[in-house]
Amino acid sequence: MLSAVSKALCVSKTSAKPAVQWSIVRCLSSLANDASISLLEPFKLHRLDDGPSRDTTLTRDDALRYYRQMQTIRRMETAAGSLYKSKEIRGFCHLYSGQEACCVGIQNALTSDDSIITAYRAHGWAYMRGIPVHGILAELTGRKTGCAQGKGGSMHMYGKNFYGGNGIVGAQVPLGGGIALAHKYRQDNSVCISLYGDGAANQGQIFETFNMAKLWDLPAIFVCENNKYGMGTSVERASASLDYYTRGDYIPGIWVDGMDVVAVRDATKFAKEYCLSGKGPLVMEVETYRYHGHSMSDPGTSYRKREEVQEMRQQRDPVSIFML
Repeated sequence: MLSAVSKALCVSKTSAKPAVQWSIVRCLSSLANDASISLLEPFKLHRLDDGPSRDTTLTRDDALRYYRQMQTIRRMETAAGSLYKSKEIRGFCHLYSGQEACCVGIQNALTSDDSIITAYRAHGWAYMRGIPVHGILAELTGRKTGCAQGKGGSMHMYGKNFYGGNGIVGAQVPLGGGIALAHKYRQDNSVCISLYGDGAANQGQIFETFNMAKLWDLPAIFVCENNKYGMGTSVERASASLDYYTRGDYIPGIWVDGMDVVAVRDATKFAKEYCLSGKGPLVMEVETYRYHGHSMSDPGTSYRKREEVQEMRQQRDPVSIFML
């Protein structure tokens, strides 16, 4: 097992360039301390007079940190995939490859006092909330040295102000509403991020939570990680409305390119400031893509073409397009 982990986690000195270069060069030389950049995709707003600016700055240290974090998660998930195929990991295993910019961007706009609760695609989130790679892989393989002593597995990892990994579709959102209520009750100037996928976006309990969160103006950010497929069903076949950021109706919303780590960071900063100003909750949609199937037991090729996945890897990969 250790050899498989070591091989998968080794960081190469070079990385493949995307097939289509961005119109802006996100390069920070060894002599530059920061750079001014313009985001490619504009934010889409719902019931908001203004949103984050498309013109932003990125420091050298931040850029290196984001890149290192995304690369670590990518290699950790590659290791997890190899361990699953060699039967070192049993049961469920949902990989986060392709969605790294979501967790890295959001976490880098938060503090350790802010709370996060997510669904079962939780490995990347566990790492970003302070659980080391060893603790995650040990948990996946059922070791006592895992972050939940080997008893939680892929879907149930926890850390400080990180409330998991939850296996019931959509059930984490009402729990996140309760966590946001606790933040408001304690007046600790913190928010709760409740994450769910496009496959859970039609759940009734989510809309019930929206209602209560707005009634009480909770410091809650509801984030839909739209990776285009709920299990094997495309969003076009599952949802009458694909504008998930507008689903809160009376709750303002924002859409952000989930393949752009800087855009996700800035959108989250905006959302947090909005919630902490006393205006109540906000819905955020991060449009992203998963490279693997729904879980390791799903090859992911019966409901989408291999060419579609390959095109996303070549042109929209969040790690490759973040050129340093």
